[in-house]
Amino acid sequence: MITTSSQQRIQQPRAQTMMPLLALCLGYFMTILDVTIVNVALVDIKEHLSTNVTGLQWIVEGYALVFASLLLTGGALGDRRGSRTIFLVGFALFTLASTLCSLAPTLLVLQIARAIQGLGAALLVPNSLALLNTIYTEAHKRAQAIGIWAAVASIGALSGPLLGGFLVNAFGWRSIFLINLPIGILGFLLTFRSITPSSPQAGRNLDLPGQVTSILALGLLTFALIEGNSLGNRSPLILAAYTGSALFFLIFLWREKTTSHPMLPLNLFQERTFSATNMVALCQTFTFTGFIFVISLFLQEVQHYTPSLTGLALLPSFGSALLATSLSGMLMARIGTKRVMVIGLLLSTLACFGFLLVEIHTNYLLLACITAVLGFGLALILPAMTEAVMSHAPKAQSGIASGMLNVSRQVGGVIGVAILGTLVGNQQMFLSGMHLAFVVAGGVLFLGLVCAWVFVRR
Repeated sequence: MITTSSQQRIQQPRAQTMMPLLALCLGYFMTILDVTIVNVALVDIKEHLSTNVTGLQWIVEGYALVFASLLLTGGALGDRRGSRTIFLVGFALFTLASTLCSLAPTLLVLQIARAIQGLGAALLVPNSLALLNTIYTEAHKRAQAIGIWAAVASIGALSGPLLGGFLVNAFGWRSIFLINLPIGILGFLLTFRSITPSSPQAGRNLDLPGQVTSILALGLLTFALIEGNSLGNRSPLILAAYTGSALFFLIFLWREKTTSHPMLPLNLFQERTFSATNMVALCQTFTFTGFIFVISLFLQEVQHYTPSLTGLALLPSFGSALLATSLSGMLMARIGTKRVMVIGLLLSTLACFGFLLVEIHTNYLLLACITAVLGFGLALILPAMTEAVMSHAPKAQSGIASGMLNVSRQVGGVIGVAILGTLVGNQQMFLSGMHLAFVVAGGVLFLGLVCAWVFVRR
């Protein structure tokens, strides 16, 4: 018979184990939720803040651009100052920025607040994974914790359109940012109470010149892609932005090759599977983020769906993505990581070209089938490419390899919204622009398919 004191001793370790995991998952959940929740509110924001598609692109891109640019630096700061400390700073920044988003009186304030959210996300994500590795020292418990942490991404992406649609319909677009306040406050308090301070690690250099040049290269490229639609791709400012982006990218590569403490060790890319899989990651998120942006505008502006109905209309895509995530482990064990990746890329490519069948009065059943196939294929790629990167990166550089994979994904998202969003910028020709956008997305995925087929080892 188990006494009360014995039960307390059993429950205490469980609580000590689950509370930190809950705190870390809340931080990751917020960052993923804000990738998808904002898309169903774009039309409402457009009407209330009197903006156009270019302005909406910057609302999405401000978050993704800063997130992508500072991910590696967020991990390096955690190493130097302690992962728990930087994780708490990330929670505080993200929560405060969400409050500012909800109160934003103008489009510019909203765009700036979204960029601050991106900074908070860049501090939260790499340090949540670092804390998982520190807290769960036993291999099987760590694997279980990372599995739960990764599943949160699917839950956050799935709940974004549904929750966002309901909130916008009931309370307006500002409520999609206010939802982060209770999550952020709870996560901050749980982290403070349940996770012990982590010791800083000496020797990890921040590489500020590399950081600055990478931000300028990506920022100028994003500016040129988005603003080229309104200013003209041959305007002096846009041409200067493209030139500056290429120049800063070359400086970044030179810096990383010559410095003794690079932000991104270029020798990682000598391994062909690592290089190819990062290209696949860029292609996958290019399509996913661009798809959410374009299809949300199509459903609300062309099909005249309400925000809540838009969230429900996207359910087949996210539901099939959840199914693919749950099946991926079994499929990789049976047929191998490379084949799973290739199948996911092939399905996604076919689904993108399937959007050519979608017209203004297309039956929703056809649209649901196409989005379900696209969601399934894109989700099938994610665990396979993660496994490929981690299994082919040197053990001593597994952290930076994981960080680089996340950077590739975020950069893909930035470029995807910039290019595909620009193609649908003309409201009078939205449908033809959407068809072209999905042809481009299909071509990008086909490029990823070729890379996976030729260069990824089994």
